[in-house]
Amino acid sequence: MRFPILNWGNGKRYGKMVTDMVNKCTAILLAAGAGRRMQSGVAKQYMMLLDRPVIYYSLQALERSPLIDDIILVVGKGEISYMKEQILDRYGFTKVSTVTEGGAERFLSVQNALKVLADREGYVLIHDGARPFVTETIIADTIRAAVRYGACCAAMPVKDTIKVADENGFAVQTPDRSTLYAVQTPQTFAADIILEAHRKLNEKRKEPGGKDIPVTDDAMVVETMLGRPVKLVEASYENIKITTPEDMTVAEGILVKRMQNDEKKQ
Repeated sequence: MRFPILNWGNGKRYGKMVTDMVNKCTAILLAAGAGRRMQSGVAKQYMMLLDRPVIYYSLQALERSPLIDDIILVVGKGEISYMKEQILDRYGFTKVSTVTEGGAERFLSVQNALKVLADREGYVLIHDGARPFVTETIIADTIRAAVRYGACCAAMPVKDTIKVADENGFAVQTPDRSTLYAVQTPQTFAADIILEAHRKLNEKRKEPGGKDIPVTDDAMVVETMLGRPVKLVEASYENIKITTPEDMTVAEGILVKRMQNDEKKQ
C-alpha cells in the first residue's frame, strides 16, 4: 500500500483558507544553473520555450499566486542586469523584491537567498526555475502542507522499477516501488525551520569532513540537519525539470497541450 501523500485538489479553492493561515510567504526561485547537460551556449533558464524563456513560466505562476507575497530570484554570476532588463522589466513582473547571485552549488544559492530573509517569520517556498510547469494549485497545496507540518515538498510516485547498483554496475537490490517517490519542487517550509536547518548545515561543513555532507535539495537539509520528517505533497507528472535537450521537446508538448485546453475553455 502506498504511503499517503497530500492532495487537496484545486489550489484556488483553498486560496482564501491558506491566506488566512499564513502571515507571509516568500518564494525563492533558483535560476543560477549553468545547464551544461543542455549542450547549449545559453543557460537553460533563458532558452526559449515556444515564445517565452523557460524562467518566464515559473515566474508567471508565482506572480499570479495570491499566496506569494514576494519573490527572491537567484541568478548566475554576472546575470543580475540581464535578468532585470530582459526578463523582469520586459514581461512586467512586479513581485520580485530581490535579485541576487547564486553560489557554486544549489544549497549555496539557497543560502544566499536566505540571507535576505534574516529572521523573518512566515513561510518560504523554494522552487527550481527549470521547472516551468508549476501551477497555482501545486503552490497552494505545498503552502497549506507547510502550515500544517512545517516542512513539505512536491513529489510523485515513481512509475518505473528502481534498481540499486553496486560499484560494477550490477543490480543488487530492488526497493519496493510503492514506497518510492520522485521529489520535485516547490519545497515549502516554515521560515524558522529552513533557516535553522541551513544554519546547522554551515556549522557542520566547518567541521572535519563536513564538506562531504551530501546535499541534493532543501528537504534533505531539513531531514539530516534537524532530523525532521518532510511531508510529501502530490504534485504533477507534468512538473518536469528541464535538464537535457530531450526535456525541451517534452516541455513543448506539455505547453501546447495546456494552450489548447485553455482555448477550449474560452
